[in-house]
Amino acid sequence: MEIRIKNLNKIYPGGHRALIDIDLTIREGIFGLLGPNGAGKSTLMRILVTLMQPSSGEVLINGRDINKQRKEVRKMLGYLPQDFRFFAKLRSWEFLDYAARLAGMTSRLQRREQVDRMLRDVGLYHVRNRMANKLSGGMKRRLGIAQALISQPSIIIVDEPTTGLDPEERIRFRNLLSDLSHTDTIIVLSTHIVGDISSTCNQMALLNEGELVYDDAPDKLVDSAKGFVWQASVSEEQYDNMKENFPIISTIPSGTGWEIQFVGEKPADIEAREIHPNLEHAYVHFMENTLNHWNL
Repeated sequence: MEIRIKNLNKIYPGGHRALIDIDLTIREGIFGLLGPNGAGKSTLMRILVTLMQPSSGEVLINGRDINKQRKEVRKMLGYLPQDFRFFAKLRSWEFLDYAARLAGMTSRLQRREQVDRMLRDVGLYHVRNRMANKLSGGMKRRLGIAQALISQPSIIIVDEPTTGLDPEERIRFRNLLSDLSHTDTIIVLSTHIVGDISSTCNQMALLNEGELVYDDAPDKLVDSAKGFVWQASVSEEQYDNMKENFPIISTIPSGTGWEIQFVGEKPADIEAREIHPNLEHAYVHFMENTLNHWNL
C-alpha cells in the first residue's frame, strides 16, 4: 500500500498558492502531517480523499490515479474531516449503521456487529441510543472517528482528529490508531498539535506556506535540535528580555521569577542547563532557525 504524490499544486481563485510542487511518498503505518494553521494541510487532505481537484500534479494510491479512478480510490478510504457534521435525527448507532451502508455493507448482521464493535472501541457503546447531535463535543469527535473506521479501510485520513478531546480521550484515540498501525493500513494524521505526531507517528512531513519543508522520521527532527534547548530560572526582568529574543516553550512561576524552557543558542548572561529536546522543541527550532518563521 502506497500513496505517491508528484509535483502537486493547488492554486485558488485569486492566485493564492495553497500547495506548491509537493512530492511525497506515504507508506504503511502512521504518517503525521504537521504545520501551522494555513500551511496547506487541509487542502492536501481534501485532495487525497477526492473532494478537491489539484491545479496540477498527480496523486497515485496503489497505482490508481485519484482523478481517473475516483470510485476505486474512494472504496479504500476512511475520512474524518476537521469540521464533521451529524444528521440531527439519527441515534449514534443509526448514524454508524448508515455510514456502514454507504460503505457497501449489505448484510444487516455484519453491520450490527461492526457498529457495536466500533462503538466499544471508541468508548461510546453506553450512549449508542443517544441522538448523535446531543453528544458532548468529545463524544461527537469519537463518533466521527468511528465512522472513518467503520468499513475497515486500507487508507485512513484524519484532519485535526483530537480537537475537542480531553486528555483521556486523546490517549484512547492514540491507542486506537496504534492498534490499527499494526495492520496493512496507511493512516494519515494531519494536525497542528505536535504531541499528536510525537505519540503516534513513525513518518512525518512538515508543511509551511504550501511548501514541503521536511519529510523524514520524527526522531531525526528531534536530533537536529540537540544542543539548542535550555532550561533556566530567570527574574521578571530577565524573562521580559528573553521573550524578545528567544522562543519560550514553557513557563512555570518560581518564587519571584520563572522557570522557563527556551530554544536557541545559549545566552552568555543567563545560567541555563541543556535539556534533551522533544518533538515540540524540535519543531520550534526548525521553524525558527531553518525557516526563520517563528513568532511568539
